[in-house]
Amino acid sequence: MLSSFKKRVIPLFLLTCLSQFAAQAQGCVAIRHFSSCVGTSLENNLLNPGDLQMGVNYRYFKSFRHFRGTEEEPDRVANGTEVVNHSHSWDFALTYGISGRLYASLTIPTVINTRSSLYEHGREERNTTFSRGLGDVRVGLGYWVFDPGTHPRGNLALGLGLKLPTGNYNASDIFYNVGPEGGPEVRPVDQSIQPGDGGFGISLDYQWYQQLAPSLYLYSGGYYLLNPRETNGIRTFRETLSPILENEAIMAVPDQYSVRLGASLSISERISASLGGRYDAVPVKDLIGGDDGFRRPGNVLSLEPGISYMYQNISVNLNLPVAVRRERPQSVTDRETELQTGQARNGDAAFADYVINLAVTYRFSNNKVALDPALQDPFNNN
Repeated sequence: MLSSFKKRVIPLFLLTCLSQFAAQAQGCVAIRHFSSCVGTSLENNLLNPGDLQMGVNYRYFKSFRHFRGTEEEPDRVANGTEVVNHSHSWDFALTYGISGRLYASLTIPTVINTRSSLYEHGREERNTTFSRGLGDVRVGLGYWVFDPGTHPRGNLALGLGLKLPTGNYNASDIFYNVGPEGGPEVRPVDQSIQPGDGGFGISLDYQWYQQLAPSLYLYSGGYYLLNPRETNGIRTFRETLSPILENEAIMAVPDQYSVRLGASLSISERISASLGGRYDAVPVKDLIGGDDGFRRPGNVLSLEPGISYMYQNISVNLNLPVAVRRERPQSVTDRETELQTGQARNGDAAFADYVINLAVTYRFSNNKVALDPALQDPFNNN
């Protein structure tokens, strides 16, 4: 059985080192919350047929440090003009073992976000906008390329998922000093705190591990979210800030991707620790579909320490990605404006210093023993 295989061969640190990948992107105005459609927790995905794994992942960050390219603008914080996002998200996930190698997953995200700024409120006073609710639900399938029972020292799982546009992508709040005669006006909140993006998406996932020593493994995981829809029809009002932002008047539905690589080591039978790097990004252009509309392209390279605890069917995991490099590259608008005017242009974005990811999961094991069909029919008993 796969469960006994895990107890004999797969140590705790390997079972849990990938569990926080579902929390995804390093906190950043450019990078919205998203998690893999099929989940990339090794513990969640090494299942017996009929096993069910339930879990919740909490994620928090505060973005406030502004970057143009890779250069920080510390004066934004010093003079009080920075944009501050507080993001809280909870991913409720179910993973079901179809066979020892095939599994299915459902992820239901919820979010609570706030955004404090000056420029969105007439640049006269700082005010806060708010959003909350259901995010974009994800469903998917994953498959271990090699039989886990015969490949205990290394394996590769591939996943394919669908992101559904269940989250509100037109969440609105009151903006001050920007309405008629300088009064308040209800407008859609910024793209970075919208619960949904308004598009169907396709997610391609992988997870990999390889044993280096009896207590040491390498691990890696990643996903790419394809968002074919170009724009979602929601107005940004950015064209009211400057004429050069006219083509950013409508929100885009951008792609997003993430990759992790690291090593994990057991400390005891119940506690493990991991250390790795991760790279999260919203690209300037999508792989499929057009590139019109407003997006903040950005990427973050983070150092990611983690610690895990497991007791019987319960596991608790804490990861703390710390940003070591942040970049807000030129957007399509920036490049077009630079070509038209001959003057260098690069928009900015606010990033976080770190992200808190905390996950708790519980496994319901299918311990039923299948009976011989002849024994199940009393009429066949002599």
